Amino acid sequence: MSLHFIQEPLDKTAPHVVPAQAVTLNVNGEDHTIQIAPWTSLLDALREYMDLTGTKKGCDHGQCGACTVLVDGKRINSCLALATVYQGKKIQTIEGLGSEQNLSPLQQAFVDHDAFQCGYCTPGQICSAQGLINEGRAKTEDEVREHMSGNLCRCGAYTNILSAVMEVLHDGQVVVDNGTLVTIPAQPTTSSSVN
Repeated sequence: MSLHFIQEPLDKTAPHVVPAQAVTLNVNGEDHTIQIAPWTSLLDALREYMDLTGTKKGCDHGQCGACTVLVDGKRINSCLALATVYQGKKIQTIEGLGSEQNLSPLQQAFVDHDAFQCGYCTPGQICSAQGLINEGRAKTEDEVREHMSGNLCRCGAYTNILSAVMEVLHDGQVVVDNGTLVTIPAQPTTSSSVN
């Protein structure tokens, strides 16, 4: 003899789908109103709804730092942040740090020190370094290494990244191995004129 148990449905109504809601985010100094589901990450809002693709999706678990952006000057992993929470905050992405014609000091230092190879982690590295400078939490190489340890570079450009960050931390000077500051000579500008 076998017993069969038949369970009645717990609820005969269809599940309620949460509608998209309007969210206004201030990104790079401009307000953007987008329609998103409440569970949309800040990373997805930036990339998928605002077409700001400089911020990269790496691990999507807050472990690689490729998605680092600045919120009110402080760095966060945007893959772990719900976009709705950041209404009324100032969000800055790599696109808001400088332009192609006018790079930020960190962007220029990354170029000058060849602090990237494939470039995938570079936006997160630069935003993290800018946050580190804004926070005033690191002055030495060891402190910079520690505070940027959440930003991974699969290419291994860490030495050059560190040099770029240290140059900006010390206003155009670099720290050499013995701890002294050395001024970097300004690059001469070339101008071509037609006579």
